[in-house]
Amino acid sequence: MSRYERDYLSLLERLLSAPIRLDRTGVGIRGLFGLQIEANLEEGFPLLTTKKVHFRSILYELFWFLRGDTNIRYLHEHGVTIWDEWAGPDGELGPIYGYQWRRWPGYQGEVYDQLAAVIKTLRENPYSRRLLVSAWNVAQIPQMHLPPCHVLFQFYAEPDTQRLSIQVYQRSADVFLGLPFNVASYALLLHLVGQVTGYRPHRVIMALGDVHLYRNHEEQARLQLTRSPYPLPQIRLNPLRQELDDFRPEDIELVNYQHHPAIPAPVAV
Repeated sequence: MSRYERDYLSLLERLLSAPIRLDRTGVGIRGLFGLQIEANLEEGFPLLTTKKVHFRSILYELFWFLRGDTNIRYLHEHGVTIWDEWAGPDGELGPIYGYQWRRWPGYQGEVYDQLAAVIKTLRENPYSRRLLVSAWNVAQIPQMHLPPCHVLFQFYAEPDTQRLSIQVYQRSADVFLGLPFNVASYALLLHLVGQVTGYRPHRVIMALGDVHLYRNHEEQARLQLTRSPYPLPQIRLNPLRQELDDFRPEDIELVNYQHHPAIPAPVAV
């Protein structure tokens, strides 16, 4: 059993006995605050095996972010519907994640590509402590249909070992549905950035603020806890891609994903 999946299942179990409180959605949650979960990519790609996690949705959502897109049209073209509940009638979501990553608006009309800047710095000054990308643009939060849950991420390079890690600050973590997607998405991003900068993906560290299990996910969590994990799968990338924006979804292959059946659960909006 991977450390990541063991720790994830332990977190589910802990949440089942956590205090109950009301939340914005009205569903109710069991919640904790200020935790951390980590995946070592040397153990495999962190896609849970005790239930099937829909990798296709993770893949196309990440490429949607990398495009700087804010409309669900691209997702629908590829059969992904995970953002439908928050989109407007025209499919727009406002200046959410990808917009901020790739097109952060400056005060005088300039546009900042935060991700491109981080990759440039990794190549030129890998010991920098400024390898950060933020999605929390305070001035534009009122325009976002859903403020970012994973707010900020930072890379850490080890040039002596050629390893690259990422730490994510997530203000709000829906542990049953959202967190498994988030961990896998940032692991995939780390693989992509590692390849184009010459580093080996190492650790995904999730620093979690409000950590919660929705009350209508409790039975599903109990079912998942009865299952024994399989070994983690692997990810293969097209080795010819050496720039982030050259990657295409078909350049990524998920290998040997052995899993238990999916566990459906409603999304709290």
